[in-house]
Amino acid sequence: MKHTPDDLEQITSTTLGHYDQVAESFREGTRDHDVSQNIDALLRHIQGPVPFTLLDFGCGPGRDLQTFTRMGHIAIGLDGSERLAQMAREDSGCEVWQQDFLKLDLPTERFDGIFANAVLFHVPLQELPRVLKQLHGTLKPGGVLFSSNPRGDNREGWSGPRFGAYHDLAAWQELLTAAGFVALEHYYRPAGLPRDQQPWLASVWRRVDQA
Repeated sequence: MKHTPDDLEQITSTTLGHYDQVAESFREGTRDHDVSQNIDALLRHIQGPVPFTLLDFGCGPGRDLQTFTRMGHIAIGLDGSERLAQMAREDSGCEVWQQDFLKLDLPTERFDGIFANAVLFHVPLQELPRVLKQLHGTLKPGGVLFSSNPRGDNREGWSGPRFGAYHDLAAWQELLTAAGFVALEHYYRPAGLPRDQQPWLASVWRRVDQA
């Protein structure tokens, strides 16, 4: 079913309203999450001299911005939640942009890498090709996109006050390839568990350009 503009506005306002309301508990609940496997997956595929310029897309309260900064990189955050974006600025000291994911305003060819950890699943499927093209465009040629999403059977809908779209590997590969990316690797998380106990699909992609 196609979402109307009003539907999309409701999806955005309800989901972001939830994150604004739970921002403090969200920060505390995710502060100690170990995403070093995901950070390493992004950084090892980026080519060129360090420090890298990185976009933490859906940066939340800024945990990973702090990690990238400690590693010596230049990190900019982006989040739709006003409260989380404010927290990220205060906690990380980094530049953080507050932008609705469906109304992005991104600079052209600015970033060596994009870290989209547990965020792109909030974009409704019909809008995702456009959003992925925008992420492609803000990467430098050859730049790298990391994404991690809760995997599913290609359905979307509400989970309480949050909207999500849940992709399997084949569907996600099709979407990213159509947006101009080439696959570098994928894996399931948490590591070391049986597949039915690995709800997260992580993947790494390189921006490619038509000759």
